[in-house]
Amino acid sequence: MIGVDTNVLVRLLVAGEPQREKAEAFFSQRSAADPAFVSIVVLVELVWVLNRHYGYGYEQLQKAAQWLLDSDDFVVEHRDRVEWAVANYTRSKIDFADLLIARAGEETGAPRTATFDVNAAKFVPGMELLK
Repeated sequence: MIGVDTNVLVRLLVAGEPQREKAEAFFSQRSAADPAFVSIVVLVELVWVLNRHYGYGYEQLQKAAQWLLDSDDFVVEHRDRVEWAVANYTRSKIDFADLLIARAGEETGAPRTATFDVNAAKFVPGMELLK
């Protein structure tokens, strides 16, 4: 197994990116026997970069994350947490990172997460607006 940084995944997923051929060659060597490790930090950064810099919409982002989960060529850190976040990443007012933050808290015994983010408090299960 070998870990991958966000910039390697971006080059794999975005057409026309410099060094895409190198990324494709690297990932063509991955398999269930020798997968790429995707940390939760890399996944959050990937979703943010694809959305902010490349204009990927929520559906495209959800599909990209699901593709990583479905492939035997990748091991995704905190897989159950990421699967839950991907399944709940369906509305434009929901931030992927907020979903993971709330779920991480819940999984470690904090059923609520305080936030000043009005949209997170309104749309993310477990987020509570701090007043």
